[in-house]
Amino acid sequence: MFVQTNTIQAVKSYFKERLQDHFSESELKFMFKETAMARLNLTASEYVLCDTNLLSESDLLFFRSVVKRLLSNEPFQYIIGKTFFFGLEIATDSRALIPRPETEELVDWITQEFPKNSSIRIADICTGSGCIALALKSYFSNAQVFATDISQEALLLTQENAKKLNLSITTLLSDAKIPDSAVSSQLQNSEIWVSNPPYIPMKEKIEMRENVLAFEPHLALFVSNEDPLIFYREIGKNAHLNLKSGGKLFFEIHEDLSKEIVDILKLIGFVNMEMRKDLQGKMRMIKAEKP
Repeated sequence: MFVQTNTIQAVKSYFKERLQDHFSESELKFMFKETAMARLNLTASEYVLCDTNLLSESDLLFFRSVVKRLLSNEPFQYIIGKTFFFGLEIATDSRALIPRPETEELVDWITQEFPKNSSIRIADICTGSGCIALALKSYFSNAQVFATDISQEALLLTQENAKKLNLSITTLLSDAKIPDSAVSSQLQNSEIWVSNPPYIPMKEKIEMRENVLAFEPHLALFVSNEDPLIFYREIGKNAHLNLKSGGKLFFEIHEDLSKEIVDILKLIGFVNMEMRKDLQGKMRMIKAEKP
């Protein structure tokens, strides 16, 4: 056996010993706690008192498999199958990107634009796991929310998350780069369009962490070096056609391409551009208004 006893404390020590060269102490504590609570169906208060609890052989093998997967650089959110986003538990797997904190900041910005009880129409383009659409629906409970993606698998994940969270949104299969009249007709007269589209040029692959490259869907990450702003241009044009006058378009953006994105949106006809930095001080989001 890979541990001396089958207590949770022994497995916790094994977990730390095997992974301490790869993660900080706070990361290890968080990951073990989340894994234990999920696998053993423990509450937070029960976890505090569980060190002497005995584990079954299948539980021991499960914890060992988690260690092996972490050592292979698999993201913890995929291993545990969930993450928290804007207070919601979002299921995560390789069908879509793992929701990031900066995207949560974008959602928070949007919630400041309209009263909470507004009966507005919201379109989330390139929805992935559905985290943005579902977070906005959870806040604007009277809103009609549409979530589009080119990936049928991502939309299935969005639908699973919506069902689990008991939030009603409409999912639409659509390529954000190619206008679809049937989809656009459902998104007309919207107050908000939002998108966290692919925006990393292929040339930056070499700078990406291995756990991202090996496990997260490249379709949702990368764009060509020749036209890295294609999604901003095409989504921007479609948003300008379908937003109400005074409607708002929000993007998560590449920090190095903010000026170029502003120029594109100005050419399309948007006004009152505003950019914001994320908590790391990087220029990562933009708001534009349809006149």
